[in-house]
Amino acid sequence: MINSIIKLFFPKICYACLNLLNDNETTICTDCRHDLPVTNFHFDNDDTVEKVLYGRAKIENGTALFRFEKKGIVQQLIHGLKYKGYENIGFVLGNWLGGELKNIAPYKSIDLVIPVPLHKKKLKKRGFNQVAKFGQQIAEALEADYIDNTLLKVTNTKSQANKQRLARWNGDSELFTLVNSEVLKNKHILLVDDIITTGATLEACIATLNQVKNIKISIATMAIA
Repeated sequence: MINSIIKLFFPKICYACLNLLNDNETTICTDCRHDLPVTNFHFDNDDTVEKVLYGRAKIENGTALFRFEKKGIVQQLIHGLKYKGYENIGFVLGNWLGGELKNIAPYKSIDLVIPVPLHKKKLKKRGFNQVAKFGQQIAEALEADYIDNTLLKVTNTKSQANKQRLARWNGDSELFTLVNSEVLKNKHILLVDDIITTGATLEACIATLNQVKNIKISIATMAIA
């Protein structure tokens, strides 16, 4: 009786299609899960992510869970996560990708999972980093440490979605800085973000992280455009 009343006033919806969820569904309905454009990069040894950064940043491995399509399901999910506060989306996607990566040899050596950081002003405004729960779940699956206080963003940039690569990043690492970098030495780091487009933001993060001696860097994102 109580559950029925709760459902009446607080119905659970799919964050992708916005339809009501069935009792056995959480966050994303079964139909949408089947329709999500998974990449399978990490299963197929696909080097698409590496190609995005080719000649600009060296990484050990790179993967993205989904392909990003304009007005598609993945855009709906990421928009809901970033702008509507549906943080559970990050939890679900991190659990999904982490469950797959933990069984793949190159990712078993990950020591630390680090999210692409937000500037403190944007973090205060949004209230959370949209990739935090995504990274935390991956770290848990890989039995790695999740660290979000070492790589920091020091330049508050505006939305970069429609900017060209050279306009987005001028080739140095001034957007980001490191604190307590000793914890990164001799580690294999998994850098996580929501979406990779031109790769400019990840490139800048990698340039900053490479100030530390003898580290390896891999990448995992929710989606690739």
